[in-house]
This record gives sequence, structure tokens and C-alpha cells, in this order.
Amino acid sequence: MELILQNVTKQYKEKKALADVSHVLTEGIYGLLGPNGAGKSTLMNLITGNVKASAGRILWNGEETARLGAAYRGILGYAPQQQGLYETFSGRRFLSYMAALKGISKKEMKAEIERVLTLVNLTDRGNSPIGSYSGGMKQRLLIAQAVMGNPKLVVLDEPTAGLDPKERIRIREKIKEISGDKIILVSTHVISDIWSIAKEIIFLKEGQIAAYGTAAALCEKHGGEANPERIYMDIFGEDTLCLD
Repeated sequence: MELILQNVTKQYKEKKALADVSHVLTEGIYGLLGPNGAGKSTLMNLITGNVKASAGRILWNGEETARLGAAYRGILGYAPQQQGLYETFSGRRFLSYMAALKGISKKEMKAEIERVLTLVNLTDRGNSPIGSYSGGMKQRLLIAQAVMGNPKLVVLDEPTAGLDPKERIRIREKIKEISGDKIILVSTHVISDIWSIAKEIIFLKEGQIAAYGTAAALCEKHGGEANPERIYMDIFGEDTLCLD
């Protein structure tokens, strides 16, 4: 199972949001790190097919995702940054709606909704309106809809943005729990959110991959005893570090 990025470029008029990004992802959790404006969301939108690349190719198991169409969407789970939530819907109603969009049969839908609600610890709030949820609960609901149908590729865009430390830890542990036989790509600008669970960390700077590797390899490259924050600052500069 492979997601291959080949010289992926995205140009917006005068600005190049991504420039010749190439990488290969296999089963496991990948952290996509970088400050705001680094190109993280652009890359995720390209991978999920929400926007088209100006140049380059994205392949799933050797086939271009653009040509796979519905077959690619069927293996994809995507959680945007607290978008697309209907505040008056209950959690279960929202998940029913998303299950229908994903083509999950009515026969399987109820059991699948309960499975993902249990996974993200929202079973007892499943009938409450989403408008009454905390920020962390909304993020967990977005993760729940992303993993419905057991997708092989899961893309999470800033899943811990704006959350308190306890909620951040809960979300991180849920991401680890669902990884299994999937490729999971997690975008964040907070290094502690992903450092301990990622198979590999990719640093994106000004639309290009500035560095990548395992946590151990990155520490070794930056002096052997370097901590995650020091590595982040070495790559992006001290004024970009975010610890919240």
C-alpha cells in the first residue's frame, strides 16, 4: 500500500504554494509539520482531490488518484479543521448523513455509527446537538466520520487546533489507536502533537520538504540529544515555534 507524491506543484497566480514535492508514504502515521503558510493544507487538499495540482502526480498503489475517481474516494477518509458540521444535527444524525455520502448501506450503517462513536468516546453524547459539543468533541466527531467505512488512507488537517492540552492528548491517542493497517497523514504546527506517535515526520517549509525522517533519525541529525522543539526551531526559526 503506497501513496506516492511525484514532483507535486501548486501555483496560485503569482504564488507557488507547493514546489516539486516528492515523497512515498506506506502504512503508518506521518506527521506533516510546518508553520502557518508552509503549504500543509494545500498538500492535503491535493491528496484528497479537493484541488488539482498545477504539475506533478499523486498515485495510489501506482495509479493516478485523479483517474481512480470514486474508487479512490472509497478508500479515503478526511477530517478538515472543524468544517462541515451542522450545529443543529445530533452526532448520530451527522454520522448517518456522512455514511450515506460514503455509500455505506443502511444494513451496515447503524453498527458502523456505533463503532466509530465508541472509538472516539462519544456514545453517550451521540444524540446531543453538535452545537452543544466542546471543541475537542467536535474534533473527535470529525475523526469518527473520517474513519467510517474503514478507509485505507486517512487525512487529518490540524485535528488538535485550538484544543486544551488534555484534549490534545486524547486526540493523539485516538489517532494512534486507529492507525492499524492504514496510512494516516496528520497536519499540525505543534510538534508535540505528533512526535511520539509518527512513523515519520515531514517538515514542510515555504512549499517544499525541508527535512523528513523518524524522530530518532532527526534527533541524530541535529546533534544526537536535540529535543523536538530544538529541531523545529533549527528548521523554521525560533519565532515560528508553537507549543500550545
